[in-house]
Amino acid sequence: MKRFFKFIIWSLSAVVFLGVCAGVYFWYVWSSNLPFIGSVKEYRPPIITEIFSDDGEVIGRLWEEKRTILPLDQMPKHLIQAFVAAEDSRFFEHEGVDIKSIFRAFIKNMSTGKIKQGGSTITQQVTKSLLLKNIERTYRRKVREAILSLQLEKEFSKEHILFLYLNQIYLGQGAYGVEAAAKTYFNKPAKELNLAESALLAGLPQAPARYSPVAHFERAKARQKYVLERMREEGIINDVEFDRVLNSTLDIRVVGVNTFERAPYFTEHVRRFLLKKYGKELLYRGGLKVYTTLNLKMQDLARKALNKGLYDLDKREGYRGPVKHLAVDDIPGFKIMVAEKFKSNPPETGSIVQGLVVKVDDKEKEVTIQMGEKMARLPLKNMKWARKPNKKIAYYSGKIRKPSQALRSGDVVLVRILKNYDEPAPEDKKQGKEKRREKKFSWEVALEQLPEAQGALFCMKPETGEVKAMVGGRDFKASQFNRAIQSRRQPGSAFKPLIYSAALDKEMSAASIIMDAPYVSKRNLKGETWKPKNYKEKFYGPTLLRTGLAKSRNVITVKILKKIGVNYAIDYAKNMGIESPLAPDLSLALGSSGLSLMEITKAYAVLANGGMLIKPIYVKRVLDRNGEVIEENQPETIQVISKETAFLMTDLLKAVITEGTGWRIRAMKRPAAGKTGTTNDLKDAWFIGYTPGLVTGVWVGYDDAKEMGKSETGSRAASPIWLEFMSETLKGKPVKDFKVPEGIVFAKIDAKTGLLAGRHSKKTVFQSFKEGTEPKKYSPKPASAKLSSFSQFDMDSE
Repeated sequence: MKRFFKFIIWSLSAVVFLGVCAGVYFWYVWSSNLPFIGSVKEYRPPIITEIFSDDGEVIGRLWEEKRTILPLDQMPKHLIQAFVAAEDSRFFEHEGVDIKSIFRAFIKNMSTGKIKQGGSTITQQVTKSLLLKNIERTYRRKVREAILSLQLEKEFSKEHILFLYLNQIYLGQGAYGVEAAAKTYFNKPAKELNLAESALLAGLPQAPARYSPVAHFERAKARQKYVLERMREEGIINDVEFDRVLNSTLDIRVVGVNTFERAPYFTEHVRRFLLKKYGKELLYRGGLKVYTTLNLKMQDLARKALNKGLYDLDKREGYRGPVKHLAVDDIPGFKIMVAEKFKSNPPETGSIVQGLVVKVDDKEKEVTIQMGEKMARLPLKNMKWARKPNKKIAYYSGKIRKPSQALRSGDVVLVRILKNYDEPAPEDKKQGKEKRREKKFSWEVALEQLPEAQGALFCMKPETGEVKAMVGGRDFKASQFNRAIQSRRQPGSAFKPLIYSAALDKEMSAASIIMDAPYVSKRNLKGETWKPKNYKEKFYGPTLLRTGLAKSRNVITVKILKKIGVNYAIDYAKNMGIESPLAPDLSLALGSSGLSLMEITKAYAVLANGGMLIKPIYVKRVLDRNGEVIEENQPETIQVISKETAFLMTDLLKAVITEGTGWRIRAMKRPAAGKTGTTNDLKDAWFIGYTPGLVTGVWVGYDDAKEMGKSETGSRAASPIWLEFMSETLKGKPVKDFKVPEGIVFAKIDAKTGLLAGRHSKKTVFQSFKEGTEPKKYSPKPASAKLSSFSQFDMDSE
């Protein structure tokens, strides 16, 4: 018996010994080559790059992993408690590995024959995320995970491990960490989360896609309930709080990926600049803070002004017909689709939506539009613009006098909601037939169509070069092509101020007289001649240089360019910031060379800034993830023309507004200088102008360079956009005039002869001159009046 017991003891000892040896062996093998935990001390994960406006508002975010590092003391206490209760309730008691959880998971895995539960603590999840990249579930990996977790707990505090966990964990929709998740799901920082929102986020770590509040809201609510139950079990909340939080409303506002919704063209331009300078790695993973020059209020005003101008132009161009016309069989399906869309996203006053024409009533002069399950009223007054663009395009040619001349039942059209009849008015004085009619409808609408024409607006401060607003097109989602910077279009007459400025530095003055008469160039190699014409194809005889610019006379500008020399004018324009190639011939006078809106606006800024060329600035400074400044941009200026010349041109461009083609700008009722621009074929319309402190350029045209409608000049198509934007931007601000530099004198001159105004002068103007160049003689009687010093510059042809 003794021998038997000895045998048993020795056998058990051998088994235990072999087991221990095996354990030690596997422990040694599995724990060899472990990652160095010291790397966790320098926690530098990929984080979001943020782009800010001039007042600190975020206008763009860039990331590879959407993450913003947030210190633990800036997180709400209930947020931390929710995650701990849901993921590792014994976090503050164990030392990195929770034996109870492991044992429970081991039993579960043995019963299923698969590794389904890991029993991972928060420390183990940090280890897995930061140190172990292999996600395969094996016992070897679990051992390594446990060893590293024990080491982490010895090396770091519980608070630091929580900090790592709450910033590292993936929570769905591309969001890593609680700060990014809070902004992604609720469009707010983590510090503003309430308990209901925190509990929702705490339910996501196990399966972010499965419990996504965006794709699976009911599942997300179930997980939220589980988190709240765990918090109640842990004594963090009571029954009353549990019920209140569980039944509170969740406002999910998903923020898109890498979108620039507030200023897309500007932000995309900045993104390209940063990518070229810093590279993809730093831009998308480095957590840069990019502070730009953009003013969000001005940007919003610019977008609205441009859109309004393009919609107005489109109406003048004529009605192109409905979005589509439905067959009878297709109508029910369309009604259902729109009704479902309106339920999820009810239309607001001012929005443009699709509607179905169900009745056209010429007697009542109105159209009934079905929008979802409700009806809208489209009166004739809100669709009178819908005439046919030309006789070759259907519906109707001429002025709309009844709705049936433009619409018919079954048409799907775009309408803008003007009034909501369902909303109670503070005082309803309507009576009789009109009131009864409105009871049938939920809205009053106006007929719309998406403009085909495009436009751009560019605004900067001439003293600093800071770009305050930039719109590169009607809709960034439809086209990312930036027409303010990337496009090159003929500026037409908007280029003339550069020619006139060069002439002022060639001893000409505002009182110089040029003969406005037919000009014929020499024959070219093909035997062709060039005969430039004025816009109205008239010639006006002896004309002041001042009047030639104000009235935008083409032939006068050509003759001035010939007088001063084409090469001189090209060098002068390049000196003022024009970088695009310029045509080395007299057509340059009429703006025949393609320019970007940005560069011609920059050239006008020279005139607004006392002759100083300023480099446009989009980015003021860039900070790295540690808050260190790695780039800071200051104004870069250089004197390229004299202050006197700059002011003389400003004075002449003021006359363009007070007396010439820029007359619409007078409605602003404050000093402004500017110039319209129109190409002969009406393919491009411009207005570039400035006030003290701001210079703004506007371009309007078609991307395919087709002609706009009759009379769609810079004055009609572009200057109203400039006026709308600048008027709203400057509303409530003090009225300022342009400062007069030393060396400038003023004289009252005869508008016809350019000499000092005398008692025989019929029309006079108050004009500025460089000191010493002002007229010295008085204008004689009309019968004996002579041309001023440049009367010899009147050749009709060569």
